[in-house]
Amino acid sequence: MSGVLNNDAYLNTFQNPDPGAQGAIVAAMPAGSFIGALAVMQLADRIGRRKTIILSGIIWVIGSILQCASVNRGMLVVGRIISGLSVGLASAVVPIYQSEITAPSIRGRMVSLQQWSITWGILIQYFIQFGCSYINGAASFRIPWGLQMIPAIILSLGMIVFPESPRWLFDKGHEEEALQVLADLHGKGDKHNELVQLEYEEIKQQVYYEREEGAKSYLDLLKPGNPRRVFLGSALQMWSQLSGMNIMMYYIVYVFQGAGLTGRRADLIASSVQYVLNVAFTVPAIIYIDKWGRRPMLLAGTLLMGFFLYLVGGLQGRFGQWGTVGGSSVWVINDNPAATKAIIVCSYFFVCSFAITMGPVSWTYPAELYSLKIRGKAVSLATLTNWAFNTALAFAVPPGLATIAWRTYFIFGTFNFAAFIHIFFMYPETVGRTLEEIEDIFSQGHVFSPWKITREVGKKTLTDIKGKSKDSTDDERDEKAA
Repeated sequence: MSGVLNNDAYLNTFQNPDPGAQGAIVAAMPAGSFIGALAVMQLADRIGRRKTIILSGIIWVIGSILQCASVNRGMLVVGRIISGLSVGLASAVVPIYQSEITAPSIRGRMVSLQQWSITWGILIQYFIQFGCSYINGAASFRIPWGLQMIPAIILSLGMIVFPESPRWLFDKGHEEEALQVLADLHGKGDKHNELVQLEYEEIKQQVYYEREEGAKSYLDLLKPGNPRRVFLGSALQMWSQLSGMNIMMYYIVYVFQGAGLTGRRADLIASSVQYVLNVAFTVPAIIYIDKWGRRPMLLAGTLLMGFFLYLVGGLQGRFGQWGTVGGSSVWVINDNPAATKAIIVCSYFFVCSFAITMGPVSWTYPAELYSLKIRGKAVSLATLTNWAFNTALAFAVPPGLATIAWRTYFIFGTFNFAAFIHIFFMYPETVGRTLEEIEDIFSQGHVFSPWKITREVGKKTLTDIKGKSKDSTDDERDEKAA
């Protein structure tokens, strides 16, 4: 949406939406995503991770067609809600799928690729809109809205040849197929590879244990040990939204307008730089996330984002005043190039801080927190939280900028400092463990002192796993004999 907010053809077609109406149009997609993330609670466990991803691509195409053909706000909102369903499904199930098919040593890097792909999507779409903005008439926004079908078609067709999650296959009784998938993914087809055997044994023990616990239900989220993890995953997705990044993604045109940047072309060029930075600075996170760890990245990111938002708010408050831009009352900086440039640079630094820290970690961390039994439902709940706050902020930001102006940045800056405190006292490190080994991290306790849990906690060898399995079998035999 950021690429069409100052497009005359878009404004004329949809009757020049005021801040409230524009907020509703933008919020329609995350509202649909909220529903889609809720649906994953059932779909990911019932039909599998792979088929859910394929379904999300099909739904996206339907939503894109409606958006492209929309002639009024109602039709546009419906199209965006349907597309949102797709985004909700995919954003919840893709991190689960990635984390379940990836070796522990590169899991963070692999899930971070999702965030990098998102930044590429934003960048490519923005430049398509930039180029199409020079077309006269409705084609200037309909062409980009139509072209967004292409990635979804590629996704759905591509997933046909991808394997299903080995953990989901094992849970559904396809044990031999699960072993073969693990061998193909991590052992070059060798079922006797040590890593393959280690993961297979860990999955087997976890699945058998959870079967003894009874059928899966939503009440499992409340069983001992689970509420803490469910809360951490959902809270992290909440903080990622309250960081203020979506101000820069959805409404960067408004931010730079308030900074005193005039002219549509200059505005679009300045906005495009931040999307390039978003792509570029996600790369170091992909490379080093499994070396740096999740915790240090989150702590550094929240501090930096809060600092730069306070700078933007302070500069706006000191050098701006109420004025009129495009017939609307706007808090704007006039005739102060230095302040304008400083706000733009601080905005860029904010985007870089998010891209290298919170962006990739906010998807990686929730996907690796949970046991197999609750993973689909818990990740879905975390993603649902993401889209709930995304929807609220999409509604709230335009009226916020129109009424309390520069104070809006201080609100989001404060959220970042609050997130730093929460992460410091409650979030343990999860880097380098298999999904099953993470169970040991949370059995350590240290609810409010996670720094006491070292990176070696939970690490096991194949001998450890098989020894545990043998001990468990001996215990069962002794119980039967008794």
